[in-house]
Amino acid sequence: MRRTLLVIDVQNAYFARGALPLWRAEAVEERIVAAIAAAQAAGDQVVLVRHVAAGGPFAEDEPGSVIRPAIMDAAEGAAVITKSFPDAFQETDLGAHLLDTGELFICGMMTQNCVTYTALAPEATVLDRRVVGDLCTAPTDFVHQVALAALGSKIPVVTTADVWPTREG
Repeated sequence: MRRTLLVIDVQNAYFARGALPLWRAEAVEERIVAAIAAAQAAGDQVVLVRHVAAGGPFAEDEPGSVIRPAIMDAAEGAAVITKSFPDAFQETDLGAHLLDTGELFICGMMTQNCVTYTALAPEATVLDRRVVGDLCTAPTDFVHQVALAALGSKIPVVTTADVWPTREG
């Protein structure tokens, strides 16, 4: 069975000049770019998710709805799922991209919202799923930590090093 890294909503709206800047978004983006490279080197699939909603910063034609260029460059050729609900499975074809996935590693923006709803979605429960905590962020560190603690009571929360250990040393 394949392993998949699911990267949720790393979009312009969540960064310094965006409408909804998140805590340490730039640092998390850098770690996600590195994780995408590690996943690809390990032969893992990468799937990106983009949130689009009517009106506001996530409207289809708004700059805030665009997935960050560094993520698109790192994940060149990866499937991009467009969603309009916090749960990336709801009314999307995400499940079709995960048919041969045994292990699902979930990361991205809004730990307390889109990451949580996707990780706990009924469609995700058939997978060995984990949230990669150091590859997620929220409006504040406190909100991020509370969300990870709550998620950890339901499913494993791991680190990048747990998933793609370095072979240095």
